[in-house]
Amino acid sequence: MKFLLTTTAALLASASIGAACEVTLRSSDTHPDGYPTVEGVKAMAEEVRERTEGRVCIEVFPSAQLGEERDTIEQTQFGVIDMVRASFGTFNDIVPVTQTFSLPYLFRDVDHMHAVMDGPIGEEIGAAFEERDLVVLAYYDGGARSFYNSQRPINSIEDLQGMKIRVIQNDVFVDMMTALGATATPMPYGEVYSAIQTGVIDGAENNYPSYDSSGHAEVARYFTLDEHLMVPELVAMSKTSWDRLSPEDQEVLREAARNSSTTQRQLWADAEAESRSRVEAAGAEIVEGIDKQPFIDAMAPVYEKYATSAESQDLVERIRATE
Repeated sequence: MKFLLTTTAALLASASIGAACEVTLRSSDTHPDGYPTVEGVKAMAEEVRERTEGRVCIEVFPSAQLGEERDTIEQTQFGVIDMVRASFGTFNDIVPVTQTFSLPYLFRDVDHMHAVMDGPIGEEIGAAFEERDLVVLAYYDGGARSFYNSQRPINSIEDLQGMKIRVIQNDVFVDMMTALGATATPMPYGEVYSAIQTGVIDGAENNYPSYDSSGHAEVARYFTLDEHLMVPELVAMSKTSWDRLSPEDQEVLREAARNSSTTQRQLWADAEAESRSRVEAAGAEIVEGIDKQPFIDAMAPVYEKYATSAESQDLVERIRATE
């Protein structure tokens, strides 16, 4: 079992390690050591240290050592923490434009999401973060959520009719399930296994690694790769900390961050492939290559309800038009 430092001990360790560096930047992540996002920032740190000949160091604190996502985002805004890795979903109340990225079936596939985030739209989103004292350095891959259940393969929207599907307590998710003809059943994640096993619900939705690590594949063997939700992750830096760096070091940090996104995305793809291999070996049936268009068409009332402003509607159109 890995020993987790307390916040105080972690900060003391950072001070000790950073003694040889002219600038030491502390970066927070709630995921455990070894997780793709953590390793992505570590790759960034390694490149920055090498290219600045040890002048600029990034110390990565995984496992919520510096606090949970919401808390560390606020600390990063105020410059108490220098950098944070977090999901777009956590920024919804801080940077409103991120709410659009919680809409179902917004992206056609993972490559489409990467093309959007690495292009002009990603730059535009970054500008919105700067208004909240945050500098976006990189967009990471948080995976795609898909449906799985204990009853039957979901090959079409008709196969979802009447199913009871566990979702997180979120109005968008509840309305998505209603639009698909299923019954949304919000419940704590820890209760899902037994709820499927006892027939309280028919299934749930998540990504491959979660489907695997939770053991849900044991009780819900039908996994349909519909990828209804892809919420980007990002690495953001405190504007206060950013402004302390020289233009040259800022450029090094930006380039290292962009390179780290390639590393992180590959690590995530590897994790998904490993999880898929394990669940298939255990008897899970993977349904892929479905026609997503009927699912997308069914989302019209969801988009009418949540993409209400002209700005959000325009953003949705531009995202869908991105090649």
